[in-house]
Parts: sequence; C-alpha cells; structure tokens
Amino acid sequence: MRRNKVLIGTLLMGVWLVAGGFAAARAQTIGKYVPIPAGSDADKALTEVNAATDPTQKLALIDKFASTVGQGDMAIVADDLYVNHYIAAKNYDKAFEYGDKLFELDPDNFNNGVNMVRAAAEKGDTEKAFAYGDKLSAIVKRFQDKPTPEGNNEASWTDQKKRVLDSAHDNLTYAQQLLFNSAYQTKEGNKRAAYLAHFAQIFPDSPYADQALGVAAATYQQMQNTPKMLETANGLLAKDPNNLGMLILLADYYSEKGEQLDKAEASAKKAIAVLGTAKKPEGLTDEQWTQQSGLQKGLALSALGQVYLQKKNNVGAVENFKTASPLLKPDAGSYARNQYRLAFALLNLKKITDAKAALTDAASVNSPYKQPALDKLKALNAAVAAKAKS
Repeated sequence: MRRNKVLIGTLLMGVWLVAGGFAAARAQTIGKYVPIPAGSDADKALTEVNAATDPTQKLALIDKFASTVGQGDMAIVADDLYVNHYIAAKNYDKAFEYGDKLFELDPDNFNNGVNMVRAAAEKGDTEKAFAYGDKLSAIVKRFQDKPTPEGNNEASWTDQKKRVLDSAHDNLTYAQQLLFNSAYQTKEGNKRAAYLAHFAQIFPDSPYADQALGVAAATYQQMQNTPKMLETANGLLAKDPNNLGMLILLADYYSEKGEQLDKAEASAKKAIAVLGTAKKPEGLTDEQWTQQSGLQKGLALSALGQVYLQKKNNVGAVENFKTASPLLKPDAGSYARNQYRLAFALLNLKKITDAKAALTDAASVNSPYKQPALDKLKALNAAVAAKAKS
C-alpha cells in the first residue's frame, strides 16, 4: 500500500512534462496531451507552484497560474493542480469540484479518475467512490478499444497502447484496492455485497475481482438473499471453476436445503480434490494454513455427509461426518452442526449410544444447535426409559 501511495504522489503530480519529454509524455498519457514548452510562461509558473511548500502560498500560486496562463487546454493543468492541492489538504469537496471541471475539459483523464476515487475513498463516501470508479473503468475501456489512428502501423499502435496501460497498471491497481476496501467496509450487508459484485463487473481483470465476488456471495448468504447468493456464486464458478470458497458454499447450501443433491455432491468432492493440490497462500504461516485448509475440508466433508444422509446412504454419511469432526473443532457452529447431523445418521443405523454421544458433542459448545441437541437427547433418554419400563 505504501509503495502505491508513493506512486500516486509522483505520477499524478507529474503528468505534463517540459520540452524534451514530449514523446515520453504522449506515450504514457491516457487522456488529453497538454505540452508545456521548456522556458515558457506556463513552465516557469508551474515550476514555481511545485517548488512552494507552504499550502497557502501554493494555493495563491495555483490561482495565479489559473488566471494567467491557465487558459484553453492549459486549464486542464490548472484544474489538476487544484485537485492535488485540495486532496493534500483533505478538502475533498473542493477536490471533487475541480475534478469534475477537469472531466468536462478532458473526459478521458485517467489520472483524474484515480484521484477522484482516492478522494472519495479517503472521505469515506463509497457511493461517490464507485461513481468515479465507473468513470475510471470506462476511461480504461475506451482507451483499450481505441482503433489504430489513420496512417499508423497496427502492430506499433498495439505496442504503444500496451506501454501506456503497463505504465498505468500500478495506479489502476491502487484505485481498485481503494474501491474494494471501501466496499468491504460497508456496514449494511446487502449494500456491501452489491458494491463488491459491481466492482467485479467494472474491473473483471482486477486481482481483487474474484475475491470481491466471493465475499459478495458469502455476504448475500449471511443476509439470506438466496437468489443473489446463487447468482454471484455460480457466476464466479463460471469464471473460476476451481474456486474453493464457492464450491464449498454451494455444496453447503444445497446439501442443507436437500436440493440439487447431485450438484452438492459434485461440488463437495471437487472442493476436496482442489484442497488436495492447493498451495499455502502468501502471508499465512504453516499453522494458519493447516487450520484454514482443514476447516475448509471439514466443511466439504460435512456437506458430503449431509448429501449422503439425504440420499439414505447412512454408512457413507457417518464416514464423512466422522472424518469432518476433528477438522471442524476450531469453529463451534460448524462442529456442532456436523455432530448433530452425525447423530441422525447414527440413529438411522440404530446406533443409539453413538448417536447420544454425537448429540452430547453438539450440545457441548455454544451454537444454534445446542438446544436442539439437548432436546433430542432428552427425547431419546425418555424413549429408552419408556422402553425399559415396558
């Protein structure tokens, strides 16, 4: 994050280069190219602005720049100076004011798009951040789709566009990170999920896109918005068939509901297979990875056990529930649910003593399954007592 912030400070403040750098500037710019000849009044005024360290003095010099040389296309430079000044001063409303003026003059100004996303994110205005994120996405898309200019070589133009996009990559990733974080931190669940899904839609190639869809699907599940959960999860799996989180989510959902059991079984088995070859993610210790992958495998096994329970394959259900049990212990809710399910498979096999032990396990931790497990234990004990009397 820190490295990207440095890039923002250096790249966005230095878009318009002096004489001798015209070709490089043109090659690295998405948006209108504004040349500033070396030694010109604009060059001298801009040098004076950049040299000023006192914020009040800098703003006075920007005002002077805007009122004297900041005419025509040079107004783009003036507005950009205002934007960067007001972001540095954390006066975000003024930054938006001049950013919007800059977009009127240069709708494809990539650096302004990044700056506006940054300002909105820093202000904590997620709605505005995504409005500017839409603009930024459209800017990049229009540039990617630009046809070869008349008289240019197609291969050369393709190479030039690639260089421009490569030079913009870090700043684009920085803006995407800001948008992802803004969406993720949204407190209201359905809004959070909607922002995350929208993020993946406007930046499908972002390194955060799949993660955004995964969190969106899980959030929709928590909010009991089943249609959106299924739509998001299936959409992500269409893009990434081996997405572990979505395979487990669908296996868990369908097995619990007793619907599409073949799909639930296939998803659970595929999740287990994917885990068999999965590599430890960067940033996790060996211990953390062992626990995380174990919990994921436990969830998949428990879903598979539930599928077999629904299909009346009680022997298979018991086998999977028992294998899942130690893996799920770090998560009280998942562990209790697994033991509660195990008890019913054991009851179907007439293994009353083992079923009571599983129910005791389910009731031993605080979870939504505690009271149902206690109630079932009470009923079993009462039935055993009644049978003994008779």
